[in-house]
Amino acid sequence: MQRVIWKGAISFGLVHVPVAVYPASSEGGIDFDWLDKRTMDPVGYKRINKRTGKEIDSVDVVKGVKQDSGDYVILSDDEIKAAYPKSTQTISIETFVRAEEIPFYYLEKPYFLVPAGKGEKVYALLRETMRELGVIGIARVVMHSKESLAVLVPNGAALMLNTIRWSTEIRPAADLSFPPEGKSAVGLKDAELKMARQLVGEMTQAWKPQDYADQFTDAIHALAAKRVQAGQTTQVVPLEAEGAGTAESNVIDLTELLKRSLGGRTATGAAKAERKAAPATKAPPAKPSAVARKPKRAA
Repeated sequence: MQRVIWKGAISFGLVHVPVAVYPASSEGGIDFDWLDKRTMDPVGYKRINKRTGKEIDSVDVVKGVKQDSGDYVILSDDEIKAAYPKSTQTISIETFVRAEEIPFYYLEKPYFLVPAGKGEKVYALLRETMRELGVIGIARVVMHSKESLAVLVPNGAALMLNTIRWSTEIRPAADLSFPPEGKSAVGLKDAELKMARQLVGEMTQAWKPQDYADQFTDAIHALAAKRVQAGQTTQVVPLEAEGAGTAESNVIDLTELLKRSLGGRTATGAAKAERKAAPATKAPPAKPSAVARKPKRAA
């Protein structure tokens, strides 16, 4: 049975859709644990002073944000906690876009959104409306004290949430060197293109994810199975996992909320039009503001 990792609501306009979030992926591959070969105890990471090479106590560790000048800004745990996004229980849709507008390399991690409480009808309303219009939602969500940008996508009977990277996390391609675009720019011959098209065409088929497996992981599991059969195993005390908290949400009259949401947007549009028609006035000079980098979380 899958475990709920988050409970809250999707919001669009004044409408709230109560949902529970479940992981839609599992971590594959082999995760090798470090063990002390003398005692078979788990091996963790030590806090080491990189200059002296000596281990230090956790009470002597502070968190610093390095500046361009090389200096550090020291922040206390309370200051860092206050700067983090507050723990909210809302997947707030800010806009809707066409799915093809989101490049694949922005995608991170998928989740299933399951209707909670009495939210089946409004859940289906959002799903079917998005499907009819051919759009997906761009939303903000806070999970595990971290704010993420995400896309909300109808997928069969389900609504799925997929966190996506911020634009600042995508490295610019201009720093790298690529062959120029166009077949003539790199001297490609028609005969070469013809054979390449034929080869690619023969290799093209419908996408069947079940046809692909992690061969390295399978090989390691097979090797481990042989060791088990030979009785070559060692007992190690496992570490306990922590659970996640949850919260509830409510739904009120759907038709009224839709009317109010549309009314609010109409009023906002009229206000924008009035501001656009009004003569421009010179704005007072803006006050200088300091921009701080987001602190890195300690491992």
